[in-house]
Amino acid sequence: MQTQSFQIIPVIDLMRGQVVHAKFGQRQRYAPINSRLCDSSEALDIVAALLKLYPFRTLYIADIDAILGIGNHDALITNIINAFPKLTIWLDSGKRLSGCKALPVLGSESFLNLETYLENKKPHVLSLDFNAQGAMGISELHNEATHWPEEVICMALNAVGSSQGVDVARLEQIMTLNKASKIYAAGGVRNINDLQALVAMNLSGQISGVLVASALHNGQMTGEDIAKFS
Repeated sequence: MQTQSFQIIPVIDLMRGQVVHAKFGQRQRYAPINSRLCDSSEALDIVAALLKLYPFRTLYIADIDAILGIGNHDALITNIINAFPKLTIWLDSGKRLSGCKALPVLGSESFLNLETYLENKKPHVLSLDFNAQGAMGISELHNEATHWPEEVICMALNAVGSSQGVDVARLEQIMTLNKASKIYAAGGVRNINDLQALVAMNLSGQISGVLVASALHNGQMTGEDIAKFS
């Protein structure tokens, strides 16, 4: 069912040294994750459990402490990279570029203006961030695609951990702005039905994958489900 370019990418959010359950983008309320995959909120345990569920190729890590400017998890992330060398790591650490060997994710919410964003010359993934009120951060990035890199995430932060479904309208809007970039949906994925809906709307081949967390940890998306798209 899945084309070779479609990826299901698990997400872990790191805060105060542990994997936390991200919900609605309300970071002050994030608590250590309670996962059906393992009895731990330690990052190495969680990543091992995710890879036992399915041999994912890419892992998205959000360093919440770094995004909030209250610290970072560089040492822990380096441990993850060393422990799982076959994994490609996408790392969102805010506008701060980590020294870890990971592909940076630059979120529109983290930049005050386009000039600051364009100062980064390294290969990266762009996250177009949204909350319940709409687009977050640099308006030029949201309104036109001149400065988009090859890979772009449609990040509905208000839908993260909500099990409310993918923001299809927002995703379609982003797809109309650029026919070249690879688009990844993030936020609200509930189960295999949402994956099937994304594949069904992917007539242009732009949707290259989806970021998932809660549906993996609560058992709503199994390894067998994921294998149907591989």
